[in-house]
Amino acid sequence: MLGDAEGVHKRDRAGARRRAREFCMALLYASDAGGEGEGGLAQAPTLLELLIEAWELTREEARKLAPAVGEFGGRLCLCYFEHRNEVDQHIDRLSEGWTIGRMPIVDRSILRMAMTELLFFSDIPVGATIDEAVELAKEYGTAESARFINGILGTMARELARREPPSGAEEAG
Repeated sequence: MLGDAEGVHKRDRAGARRRAREFCMALLYASDAGGEGEGGLAQAPTLLELLIEAWELTREEARKLAPAVGEFGGRLCLCYFEHRNEVDQHIDRLSEGWTIGRMPIVDRSILRMAMTELLFFSDIPVGATIDEAVELAKEYGTAESARFINGILGTMARELARREPPSGAEEAG
């Protein structure tokens, strides 16, 4: 679990998760741009080192955060590749006027990462997933990316909320 990594305290979890999402997005981007698919995961250690350098972490910060960032970001990427057809179908269905293949690679990578999190990481608050994806879109995408990504993920979140029984509801039967 992310917060259980050596030296990563509860207050540091949000920063570690944010960086893990950025790591996953970068890894999905590299895999997509290189046409390597899941084979691009072999780049993970090098990519993590480059990101740590770009984040300008101290050695101590890097030592504490790298395992947590790599673990959560790696799990998120592996989950995407395991369920890529389902994830991509949802993105394609919800992106009115766009096919997933026509999207900028950055937007596609952010959407894949966040949609995977929405669908398969139910322990993470939906709002946190969407907010983090929108922030990544603002930082790495085009002027329209954040709004586009927010719209798709917001629609998916509403669909998922309708599927789940209200909390405390009793099973019939």
